[in-house]
Amino acid sequence: MTPGFVDTHCHLDFPPFCGNEVQSLKQAEAAGVEKIIAVGVTAERFAGVMALAEHHAPVYAALGVHPMAIHEFEDEHLEQLEAWLEKRPDKLVAIGEIGLDLFIDNPEFDRQEALLEAQLRLARRHDLPVILHSRRTHDKLAMHLRRLDLPRTGVVHGFAGSEQQAQAFIKAGYFIGVGGTMTYERASKTRRTLSRLPLSSLLLETDSPDMPVQGFQGEPNRPERINHIWQSLCEIRKESPEEIADTIRDNTRRLFGL
Repeated sequence: MTPGFVDTHCHLDFPPFCGNEVQSLKQAEAAGVEKIIAVGVTAERFAGVMALAEHHAPVYAALGVHPMAIHEFEDEHLEQLEAWLEKRPDKLVAIGEIGLDLFIDNPEFDRQEALLEAQLRLARRHDLPVILHSRRTHDKLAMHLRRLDLPRTGVVHGFAGSEQQAQAFIKAGYFIGVGGTMTYERASKTRRTLSRLPLSSLLLETDSPDMPVQGFQGEPNRPERINHIWQSLCEIRKESPEEIADTIRDNTRRLFGL
């Protein structure tokens, strides 16, 4: 029997899903995906992400300004985010995808940090968890999270850092997002880290259409492939597959209130 999954991170408003949402959701449901959090990355996408959540029962929404959008960021984008938060639709369950990124060209890091801090303050004010992006910035991100001390915390998505960095996030009350990277045997550091972390701190995600899983390289990732991620996690953990699925489902409910 296939356990029920929640894909806690999916860009459902991007190709190949946009315009094909009904079929995509049917495929996900057939693979045991019960709920999907559609994650916004720019202000111009907020309305579309919310419409997906409002029109499709399994879909929930997170809205945020991604650090990779820093070159186009304007103050009015934060105002648009706050306007949605003030309305607080029932299916808006998190602020994200937000965070820090030192991998991009000309990262304008001071502006990234200011944008992150502003969105973390909104999360605290509106009592919502956050979905966090971090590339080459784990230590800096952890510093910001400790300083802001959010009551609802959040998840560091697509984690591929060290065990020490993961433990720093967990100590601050944050969850670790387990994605497609760990399905590759060559990702030995990530697999070893995820085998040692507390199961009570893990969530499952696909980051679709990004972060393809082993065996589907070169193809857009899809929510139904969360099953592959769960199976890979089962291979490296000591707990039973049932305990892993049940605990991660409880973790997801605890963080997002789903």
